Amino acid sequence: MEKRTTRVAWDVIIVGAGPAGLSAALILGRACRKVLVCDTGTPRSWAAKEMHAFLTRGGIAPAGFCRLARRDLRRYRNVGWCGGEVTRAAREPGGAFRVTIGKRRRARCRKLLIATGVFDQLPRIDGIEALYGSSVFQCPYCDGWEMRDAPVAVYGKRRRGFEMARAMTAWTRDIVLCTDGPSGYSRADRNHLQRNRIELIEERIARLEGRRGSLQAVVFRNGRAVPREALFFDTPAHAQSRLAESVGCRFARHGGVQCGKYEATSVPGVFVAGNIIRDVQLSIVAAAEGARAAFGVNRALTREDFDRRATGTWRIEHPPVQDEGMQRRRGTHG
Repeated sequence: MEKRTTRVAWDVIIVGAGPAGLSAALILGRACRKVLVCDTGTPRSWAAKEMHAFLTRGGIAPAGFCRLARRDLRRYRNVGWCGGEVTRAAREPGGAFRVTIGKRRRARCRKLLIATGVFDQLPRIDGIEALYGSSVFQCPYCDGWEMRDAPVAVYGKRRRGFEMARAMTAWTRDIVLCTDGPSGYSRADRNHLQRNRIELIEERIARLEGRRGSLQAVVFRNGRAVPREALFFDTPAHAQSRLAESVGCRFARHGGVQCGKYEATSVPGVFVAGNIIRDVQLSIVAAAEGARAAFGVNRALTREDFDRRATGTWRIEHPPVQDEGMQRRRGTHG
């Protein structure tokens, strides 16, 4: 980051440059706001070969999508960039935020938009990393179409596996559910799986076999090999950053940041967007959440400035956050 950016009082600092952060930067840039985008360059989609379910961008590499977005943003000289991790953000007495980037770089802003995303936790299965992003996937809405009517395996513990297997019936009827140990399913659960022709295998998995990124078989410890062309898994994801937690944001029971209108958090001046909300986790939804958050940020800034010019007093404008019971629940796969 150039030294001059550390001395500017930015209107907004956006943490994270995935679809959510980039979308927010576009809206705020066009609203004539001084915006600093900070990014570590560690996207959730690091292994993905193509991006799907995003209008006009189907099949593009995620890195290519980000390059196009950044190219679009270059026309807005009020949008700055910084390659680094925001390690700390502290609210000052007047309501602004002092942000630490890396170990020593600092910047100040009036509003903070956190769009740092999550990382998927790969199942601990021998051979999975070589296949991840090519024939092993996390999201059926992103990659299910390419595997429609194919023989697929589903990996997930307890309810996660059951829910993913049920969701996959929209794309194929040739499903093997692998729980990698005792499933804990009730008799009713097993009956539902059986009537949907989903084979349940509770044997421990030894490895995945594949060639040149294509899954060929799931091999179990008892020696059985089940031919499959793809595996979809559902395991817990973890936040890439603890910034929202450190700044004092409240979290919902499902693990996402609790937010209200325009993605406003419980901390005045802090907004969130993207997968850290833990709602529907699609790139196009993340981009929409980034746009909503940017609208909320600009609305707050505009009202604050309008009132200050009219009354000479300074106040913080921030949308209310609903109670937990009114929050959106964690998005499932279907």
